[in-house]
Amino acid sequence: MALPALVAGTELVGEFEDSGYREPPHLVCRPDGQVVRLPALLYQLARALDGRPVAQVAEQLSAETGRRFAAEHIVFLIDKKLVPLGLSTYSDGSPPPPTAKPDPFLSFRFRLAVLPERATWFLAGLFAWLFRPALVLLALGAFAYGETWLWLTQDTGAALRSVLSSPADVLLVVVLAVASCVFHEMGHGAACRYGGVRPGEMGCGVYLVWPAFYTDITSSYRLGRAGRIRADLGGVYFNALFVLGLLGLYGATGNPLMLVAILSVHLEMIQQLLPTLRFDGYYIVADLVGIPDLFKYIAPILRRVVLRRPQDESLKALKRWPQVVVAAWVLFLVPALVLQLGLVLANLPQLLRTDWQTIRLLAEHAGASGYPVLGTVAACLQVVLLTLPVVGVTLALARPARALARGAKRWLSPG
Repeated sequence: MALPALVAGTELVGEFEDSGYREPPHLVCRPDGQVVRLPALLYQLARALDGRPVAQVAEQLSAETGRRFAAEHIVFLIDKKLVPLGLSTYSDGSPPPPTAKPDPFLSFRFRLAVLPERATWFLAGLFAWLFRPALVLLALGAFAYGETWLWLTQDTGAALRSVLSSPADVLLVVVLAVASCVFHEMGHGAACRYGGVRPGEMGCGVYLVWPAFYTDITSSYRLGRAGRIRADLGGVYFNALFVLGLLGLYGATGNPLMLVAILSVHLEMIQQLLPTLRFDGYYIVADLVGIPDLFKYIAPILRRVVLRRPQDESLKALKRWPQVVVAAWVLFLVPALVLQLGLVLANLPQLLRTDWQTIRLLAEHAGASGYPVLGTVAACLQVVLLTLPVVGVTLALARPARALARGAKRWLSPG
């Protein structure tokens, strides 16, 4: 007779450290690498599923919790709670159905793994030493000095005009920007390894409509708050190291291309630190309060704060100070998204006209330089860079706009 058991490859991690919940959840890692949060009772049940009959599991759970569980209670918890999460077989031992990966709001959907976990672990080990505290302080001090020198003494505007007039320089800046993005992702992986957990695969894909790179750092949930935030900031820290390298090259060569490349890295750092979409800034806020998915609290916070409805059960499960931080984040996020949507809609006609005129000029002058092939390639890249922001912001704001419209309709409808 088959007996209930955990799915092969499932790992019981333990309590989620420094969580923002009143009752800290426990973490279980599925065979596909997804981390599932369980309440204490279900975690104890998962730990007891070691190939014994249901009646014996019920006896053990009763002894551990001080509550009375019968075999039918265990059957219900296994079949209705653990199996849908992809963690165990059914109570009769039959295999669970395939479990789809979650699709969080505004998540990274289109991925192509380039480096497997083994390669990421090896490469992360080459750079993990850069997170030693003395080296971090030294690097940040050098970065602050370099930034002060750059903005007070160098003419970045002239450098930008010089580079934009040369298709070859434009392409080199793009290459350096891509290299900075790759190094950024290596920073996340190195931070994980420094903290003692394994980073996952690295790859590239499309976030909304923007090309993007990613590193799977799901394992950082095994760390405490400091370790998780170090993993979140690892990418921006490596951007700062990349800037130091570019400053060194500029000091050695005097090439204005390096200054423009530094500007592009700055834009990447600013974007990553924004807490609105699922960039590094969002995960910093989430890990600071110990709440993995902030977007799921938008509707409960708005019902509580704006509509003055009774507090949702999901909010009652949070500690007091995480509630305050999440509420502040939601009350910042929603107006910011609405404002961005309004600005896009108000300026879209003029923006489209300007982009069209710029695209025509780029097409006319693409082959006029001394490098016709490079000129054409550079023009195509600039066209893509012109069109992606409009499409990306529109798509990013379409879903929350629909959600707000549905909420307003329900609020205004009678009864």
